Amino acid sequence: MRRVVCPGSFDPVTNGHLDIISRASRLYDEVIVAVLINITKKSLFTVDERIEMLREVSAQYGNVRVDRFHGLLVDFCETNGISAVVKGLRAVSDFDYEMQMAQMNYSMAKVETMFMTTNPLYSFLSSSLIREVAKYGGDVSGLVPEPVIGRLRARLAES
Repeated sequence: MRRVVCPGSFDPVTNGHLDIISRASRLYDEVIVAVLINITKKSLFTVDERIEMLREVSAQYGNVRVDRFHGLLVDFCETNGISAVVKGLRAVSDFDYEMQMAQMNYSMAKVETMFMTTNPLYSFLSSSLIREVAKYGGDVSGLVPEPVIGRLRARLAES
């Protein structure tokens, strides 16, 4: 079975993330979307909320499951029998950073990294940009999955 992990913070999940997950699901037998637990970073949504949203928006893909991890991605891969990572690239600046991570992961545990170029419709998207636009009342419909919009608006109204 060919298993791959698609890691990230997904705070919140965007249509760009979902595009990569969808495309990976057509190439691999199983895709594990792994939500990073980073206690040093202030997140808009809790890890459990992000997992719930990801499960909801990826439910149509029968070979995608959502999990959480903390620490080193290569340790998560080893524990789960995963030999490859899928990462979406939006720009050259993403490649510079992701290439270093890929080389380290391979050096440490022989975990391969597969890069997918982002659909041009989503090449400018990032979770932080979505949070910023939504915070000031900007329309993010079409940029995040429909179930995320209501949660995003509700969370920002609380703050």
